[in-house]
Formats: sequence, C-alpha cells, structure tokens
Amino acid sequence: MKIQRIFAEDMRQAIRKVREEHGPEAVILSTKPVEGGVEVISAIDYDERAVQQAAGGAGERGAGRPGGLPLGAIGENRHRRQTTAEAAAAGGASRRQVDITVGDDDDGEALFADLQAAHEQSSREAAAQQPAAGERPVRRRGRGAETAPRVEWAQDPAMNEMREELRQLRGLFESQLSLMEWGRMGQRHPARAGLLKRLADMGMGSDVARRLADHIPAEAEPGEAWARALAIIERNLQVAEDDILEQGGVMALVGPTGVGKTTTVAKLAARFALKHGRDQVALVSTDTFRIGAQDQLRNFASILQVPVYNAASGEELAGVLENLDDKRLVLVDTAGMSQRDVRLAEQFTALRESSRRLRTCLVLSAATQLSTLTESMRAFAVAEPQGCIFTKLDEATSLGGLLTVALRSRLPIAWLGTGQRVPEDLEVARGDRLAELASTLVEECHQEVDEEALALSLGGSRHAGE
Repeated sequence: MKIQRIFAEDMRQAIRKVREEHGPEAVILSTKPVEGGVEVISAIDYDERAVQQAAGGAGERGAGRPGGLPLGAIGENRHRRQTTAEAAAAGGASRRQVDITVGDDDDGEALFADLQAAHEQSSREAAAQQPAAGERPVRRRGRGAETAPRVEWAQDPAMNEMREELRQLRGLFESQLSLMEWGRMGQRHPARAGLLKRLADMGMGSDVARRLADHIPAEAEPGEAWARALAIIERNLQVAEDDILEQGGVMALVGPTGVGKTTTVAKLAARFALKHGRDQVALVSTDTFRIGAQDQLRNFASILQVPVYNAASGEELAGVLENLDDKRLVLVDTAGMSQRDVRLAEQFTALRESSRRLRTCLVLSAATQLSTLTESMRAFAVAEPQGCIFTKLDEATSLGGLLTVALRSRLPIAWLGTGQRVPEDLEVARGDRLAELASTLVEECHQEVDEEALALSLGGSRHAGE
C-alpha cells in the first residue's frame, strides 16, 4: 500500500491533487485542518480486508466516519443512499424538483410557485426580525462568574476538531457526488448540460436554471433549448399593467444606496410634466440621514421647475402629502440605505403612517450580484412594494441576477433605466426586451462559469444521474 500526505488550501484542491496523482481508486485515510489549509492522507493499492477490520473496530468509537472510501465510490454509494431516501421522503426540501409537463401553454404561476412561496416566507422572517421603529439592539452585560456560560462536554476541543473534520468530509462527499452526476449528465444529456451552462453564464440562480431546464425536452437541439428557455423567461416575467405616468398617484421609491432612485424620480417627473404640465407634479424628499442628500433632487426640481418638499418623519410626510392633494403625481425620494441598516424599520414605518394613498416601488440596480439582490429583495419586502424598477441596465454585464429575483418574487416590473439622461433613458418594462438583452449580454460579455463550480451548484439536478 502506497501512502502519501497532501497539503492544499481547501478540500476541493486536495481531492483534485489526490485524483491527479493516484487516480479515482485512491483512498482517503484521513483529513486534518492545518495552518494555511488542509492535510489529506491518501493511499493506493490498499488491503481492503485490513481497512474493513479497522473500520469495524473503530465503529464503536465513531460510527459513520467514512474513512478509507475510494474516490470513485464516494459518489456512487452516496447516490444510492440518497436515491432511496428521496423516494421515501418525496425528494426532501433541499432537492425538491417541480414535475411539469412540457408545453407552451403551461401556467407560469405553477412553474415558479414554490420559489415565490419561499421568497414570501423569507420576507416574512426578515420582517419579524426587523426592530420596531425607535428600537436599538440591546447589549446585555454579564456579571462575572455568575453569568459565565458553563463549558459542556460538546465544547471540548477534541469534539470541536472532530466536528470540523466531519463537516469537511461531508462537504467532500457532496462535492464528489455533484461532480460525478454532472459528468454523467454531460454524457447522457448534452443539450440539457449545455443549457444549464449557458444559464449559469447568464448569471441565473441555480434554482431557476434547474426549473427552466426541467421544462425543456431532453431531445431538443441546443439552439431550440435556448430559445425555449428565453421564451419561458419572457412569459413568466410579471410586468406592471398600470402606468403611473397616465394615472398619476403618490409613489415612494425605496431601495439600497446608489441604485439610482433620485435620478429615476427626476425621469418620471420630467415625463409626467411634459405630458400633463409642471403644475401637476411635486417632489418630496425624506432623506435626512446624509449631509447634502437633498441637493441633487433640488437641482432636478429647479431644472424641471416643479416644487420639492422635505419631510423628516412620518408625521411631517403625512402633512406634506395632505397639502399636495391637488397634485396628480407626487413622487417621494427616500433615503438610500443598506439592506442591513437598522433604520430601515423607521423609514418603512414613516411611509406606512403617512398616507393610505402612498404606494411603494422597489428600485434595484442591474449592476449588482445575485446574492446582494436577493438580500435586498428580502429586506425591502417589509415596505410592501407594489412593483419594481430596474436601473443601470447600460452598466450591467449580465441580467441573470435581476431575472432570478424577478421570477422568484413575481414582483411586477414597471420601468427600465438604461442610462443617466433625463428623461430619455427610461423605458416601459417588457418581458421580451429583458430576455433579448439578457441573451445579448451572454454573447457579448463571455462570463463563463468555472465547470467545477457549476457542477457543485447544478450537479444534483434532475436527470443528472440517469
């Protein structure tokens, strides 16, 4: 038996080195976190009976530790166990798939219904965790030994080390399973694998990408599969039916810092003033957190020759809106905040208490990563937005993130911001326009996702192991 010690920065690199030097039949005898990475002891040409005897003796001390398992068998064994468990438990929440009959007349609500339910649940949880207006996190002080936590046996350093080792092994096995399943899918369903790869290059979330791929016939040609995926995206994007520039109303734009809320307010106000007259428009700013934050809105108001008002609280905002009851369109520019800012609750409370006529619209930037967009959607759901506006499409290198959060939340899209010019760079949202632009950016920007990262996120999808 040949034994070798390998050092790497993480488990993925370690397993790659083991495979390159020993092949798929290598055995991982142990793993150990060390300074600067992880240490893996691997072997080849091992004595299987000796390993089984050692594993049997160690079973009483730590049943379930998967020492001495060949790399090539890791995914197969785990796949068999998982298939049985999924059949008994209907798939489990983490790998539940939507069983949909392929067709052009499918109901879009059914396709992404579970994603929408998950989004609404996470939004409710975020709302429950928001501190009430005026509250601040309370830091409790201990009183010496009286409040010092007792050291339980589970906090023993040896237990912690074992727990960390098991966690790394679990991640290793799951990674190997995903890589094997992705490889099998590429061989047996090349069109499906190609579609998933292209959706990942677009920046689409893995949950949405899997549902799109599940909706395309396995025998479809690559070009046809891509066209059908774009058509499904287009049909399932919710577009706002009511046009505030026609009907008017009172609307507050909310969203993270730097997404272009103030510029969007100016574009909407300019469009409405050109069509209905300047005397029918008024602007309100609630941004009292930043020094000089209202200057930009005042400059726009001066150019458009429309009035602008300030409101520092919900009570002031209610009074301002009451005085502007004769205006057909009132736009409220809110303070830009991080989705983690505790003052969000104060801002949302002020908006809710100001007027029953007030509607909110969430502004998101296309030049934002999917993880940040997801967190923003969850945090600002507390404001109960009736629609959303996508800005900075001219700066984006992919639209997969925006399309993912739009399909998950099914929040109607009202407007698209395509530049800084006021009011020219503002378009009415259309599903076909977004789908076409997303496809164009994939071809132009060539943001290819690493194959191993793609396998880890999509390798467990349906048909992967068929």
